[in-house]
Amino acid sequence: MSAAVAGAAGRALPRPGSARAWLLACRPATLGAAVVPVLVGCACAWSAVPDAGALRWSAAVCALLGAVLIQIGANLANDVFDAEKGADNADRLGPTRAVQAGLLTARQVKTGMFVVFGAATAAGAVLAWLAGPVVVAIGVASILAGIGYTGGPYPLGYHGLGDVFVMGFFGFVAVCGTTFVALGHVTSLSVAAALPVGALATAILVVNNLRDRVTDAAAGKRTLAVRLGRRGALGEYVVLLVLAYAVPLLVAGLGLAAGARSWAWAALPVLTLPVAVGLARKVARSSGAALNPLLVGTAKLLVLHGVLWTVGLGLG
Repeated sequence: MSAAVAGAAGRALPRPGSARAWLLACRPATLGAAVVPVLVGCACAWSAVPDAGALRWSAAVCALLGAVLIQIGANLANDVFDAEKGADNADRLGPTRAVQAGLLTARQVKTGMFVVFGAATAAGAVLAWLAGPVVVAIGVASILAGIGYTGGPYPLGYHGLGDVFVMGFFGFVAVCGTTFVALGHVTSLSVAAALPVGALATAILVVNNLRDRVTDAAAGKRTLAVRLGRRGALGEYVVLLVLAYAVPLLVAGLGLAAGARSWAWAALPVLTLPVAVGLARKVARSSGAALNPLLVGTAKLLVLHGVLWTVGLGLG
């Protein structure tokens, strides 16, 4: 069956080289992981000042644009480098990838990757002008990490460091970096607030790597799920979910203990706990392609949890 006609899920695929093929390669469903940390970082900045007018909102908007562009660039890099390294092949269980399916050539995707990272660099230059030169270091590190996740001489995702990368960049760098550009400094709240965001972003990766554990091992991609095995990966998933709910409860509890009843709002993400429990149970019982909807479910949980976390921190 032609790749241009039908995919692994039996649905029609985009025409090779079309705009829809590029949209598929950009993976719009993953962009919530780039947007949520910026929202949470802004909420942390908002909670630190009595006057919202004192915040650098233009810098925050620029940070959001840069984060989305870096995410898209990293998605393109992942698409082409995993195909070239053999991690994405005919046995792939996950959603269709553009290069592996023949929808785009490796050269096209690499060109697109550099164009997107170039646009992110332009956004970073404006951000550096608005918020200071330290932003340059953050931007360069983020772009290099996006490429180095699956590309370069020591691809992080192939050596079990993908989870650390996601926790670090989607959690601490993104949340604390946004607070810095909006406020001018990093707060202790932003450091704590980064933990649930990074944990849920990492949980998405855990489900992805759990699904691909067998094919990744065959391709020499030693993800943490490959190294730890199925039981270890499931344990990691549960620990990450626990962290995502323990921190909001701790922040709310400390606020209440200090007599600031408004900080009870920080516990808002707990409203999504039943969703998390349901996902954990299903992930524990599923394998292979059956994990695809749970991957999407975990991504949706990140967005819902992140929105409530943003609102709770803002009100607090």
